[in-house]
Amino acid sequence: MKLVHDPAIAKKIRKMQQRVRWQDASILERNIDQTRLVLEDGQADSKEFSFLVVGDSGSGKHKGHNPQRQVAELMLPHYQDCRFLLHTGDVVYLVGSSEYYHQNFIQPYRELLVGGEHPKDIAYDRIVFKLPVLPVPGNHDYYELPLVLSLLSLTTLPIRYVLRSQLDIDVGLHGSGVGDAYAKAFIDYLHRLKLPGELPRHLDQHYTATTDTGRTLVYKPGYFTRIPNRYYTFRYGGIDFFALDSNTFNAPQPLPHTQKGDRDRQILASRQQDLEREKMQIIESSAKLNPENPNEAEQLDDFHHKLSQIEEIILDISKQLTTEQPQKIDTVQLDWLKQRLIASWHNPEVRGRVIYFHHPPYVTEATKWEQAQTLAIRSHLREVFQAVAAAIGKLNQGRPLVDLVLNGHAHCLEYLQTLDTGHADSNINWLVCGGSGYSLRRQRTEGADLTETWGNTERLIARSHFFLGRNGQGFEKRRPYSCVRIDVTGEDKPQFKIRPLVAEWYQRQWHNYELPAIMI
Repeated sequence: MKLVHDPAIAKKIRKMQQRVRWQDASILERNIDQTRLVLEDGQADSKEFSFLVVGDSGSGKHKGHNPQRQVAELMLPHYQDCRFLLHTGDVVYLVGSSEYYHQNFIQPYRELLVGGEHPKDIAYDRIVFKLPVLPVPGNHDYYELPLVLSLLSLTTLPIRYVLRSQLDIDVGLHGSGVGDAYAKAFIDYLHRLKLPGELPRHLDQHYTATTDTGRTLVYKPGYFTRIPNRYYTFRYGGIDFFALDSNTFNAPQPLPHTQKGDRDRQILASRQQDLEREKMQIIESSAKLNPENPNEAEQLDDFHHKLSQIEEIILDISKQLTTEQPQKIDTVQLDWLKQRLIASWHNPEVRGRVIYFHHPPYVTEATKWEQAQTLAIRSHLREVFQAVAAAIGKLNQGRPLVDLVLNGHAHCLEYLQTLDTGHADSNINWLVCGGSGYSLRRQRTEGADLTETWGNTERLIARSHFFLGRNGQGFEKRRPYSCVRIDVTGEDKPQFKIRPLVAEWYQRQWHNYELPAIMI
């Protein structure tokens, strides 16, 4: 039985455009840029500032412990010093259901919210932040329930009962609504403004900042805290931040109808069958465990994590096996990124660039490097960077096109650097922050070096310098959940001090600590 369904890219794009009333006449006549915001906190001109990063957090309670809340408490001493929090996606598991926003987002992060002292009174679609939270959507924020599970969940029985299992899977009675819950929680949801004159009044009240790309949305901490779109940009401390929705350009390429393609198809189909059998074994084994027994509760937690990991791999394989024609991807967003990066390099007021999105192009977490989606993201991002490099010539004077790329999706904390990739994504710093609450994963057995096949040779293209994920076995198993604080300094060229904050679940106790900083 499938646990999740990923809607088609074209449907994601169409639904999200409807929610922001993309290019409505009232928006066009006001020359509004729907992909940009201005963070109005009175400090945006300071060249030295700090911010927080979390990702893949929205898990609710595990058996006997709540890692997401532990990570939130790790950040509490830093709130006063940090200007905003970036979220790299997967805000709520398992299918981004609105029913789980209270348990999996509002409750854990209550200190960030206006009215957070009474979190139960906060509606998921009426959140106002004290500390700006600037997210990007993850794949789980778009996921739907398959039809069978949707029908079964309408009986109001817990999914664990439907599956005859002790696994407590956070799915609610429906899915995400193709990202609708995420959009209502974070995006300026213009589609609900339907009364005569309501949209123009709203635009004139909140889209008041004047920029070189038009009027833009103003984000006011404590008052009006909405982002304009699923992808957007903002400038802070002379650094351009670009937030992307990678869910709309992660489609795998079709397998070719060649002898090798047919062989690969057979291998994938066989692996999919093996994973389906393993999934059913996990569900059957979980039915025999008692969640009230601490040892068995730990095993249930591991089963839960393994089940979600298998489901994700099966979904990736399924996309490869069912894709006959290249899926229409989000060329509009990719062209937007290209044009904005070119403009950023031509703007003398900009001293640095940070991009953040969900799916990492480079990662050594065991389940992600070989996924077809990883290759698709890397390929599309390289095409954008190649076009930017050609357009700006020697303007960057040997500097990488961006100073830092932040991702989630891989359930770990990892710092990598690309080497000479043969493309314009060479010599870039990559930080994967996806271990903030859900299903930590291990590093792949092949280790820290990433290679690509060029003809008949293997070429080293990236190296991981730091990896923090699940490790150890049995009673020595460690689960180091994490987030990072990033301190920005420097004048013409920014320097980033990355400070890993860790809440480790080990031998049924929490051990909180800060690891040595990574300087880039």
